[in-house]
Amino acid sequence: MAITAESVKQLRERTGAGMMECKKALVETDGDLDAAVELLRKTGLAKADKKSSRVAAEGVLALAKSPDGRSAALVEVNCETDFVARQPDFAGFADAVARVALVSRPTDVDALQALPIGSTAGSIDEVRRGLIAKIGENITVRRFVVVDAPTLIGAYLHGSRIGAVVAVEGGDAALAHDLAMHVAASNPRYVSAADVPADVLAKEREIETEKALGEGKPADIVAKMVEGRVRKSLNEIALLGQPFVKDPDTTIEKLLKAAKASVKAFQRLEVGAGIEKKQDDFVGEVMAQVKASSKDTAATPPGSAH
Repeated sequence: MAITAESVKQLRERTGAGMMECKKALVETDGDLDAAVELLRKTGLAKADKKSSRVAAEGVLALAKSPDGRSAALVEVNCETDFVARQPDFAGFADAVARVALVSRPTDVDALQALPIGSTAGSIDEVRRGLIAKIGENITVRRFVVVDAPTLIGAYLHGSRIGAVVAVEGGDAALAHDLAMHVAASNPRYVSAADVPADVLAKEREIETEKALGEGKPADIVAKMVEGRVRKSLNEIALLGQPFVKDPDTTIEKLLKAAKASVKAFQRLEVGAGIEKKQDDFVGEVMAQVKASSKDTAATPPGSAH
């Protein structure tokens, strides 16, 4: 049967698939719109499965906050290229996932992806696969955090690649925001030096001891040097000991004391952190092409036709 432009338009609106894909699906299903939708869905899932092994190290962080300002969810959704990360459909999907994570508080990513993303859209994983079929890149929901605060949550996104949420007791919204911005910029690992695990502390002390002994210092001096250096190292990785990014003469600990506030917890995510990315060696590629061209030229006898 003849496939009308109107039926192609309707199918595109329902699935988001390309015009030629919609036309082909309608032809294969004899113009049955519902059957074409199902066919495109199955095709999309198959395409998504084929792309699942491709590295997705780009993407965005999406943030969702509760109306009372005491809870927040931060989600990392990855794709293969920065171009796709800037697309409205991709960003909208990430925002929707963050809202689901905040409301439902699933135990892990698999549980999150099984949750419905809307009243009729299906599960997060189904929508993700449909987006893969539409966009043509692998897309993954990599990780998420949900943080609750006794007083208020500080939240900060640096663009869409670095984000932080901080649970604060006391203080005000401006302080909470500044703390989240500081965490995003300075990347502390612990709230205070007391939170540093014993094995991490022991390793730090071992490293500093070897360094001090290598400098030829007497044993009694080494002990003092090591403790001073370890204390400095702990201040660098613990939030309270760090100099405040907006006023380096003030530590976070002093800032909190002045505001009669405290930090109960924080989380920081950075897009692609820990994912091994393929490094494009453009210079190497050009040199390889030049060498190959030179070999071809050398192998061609003078005066022979090309």
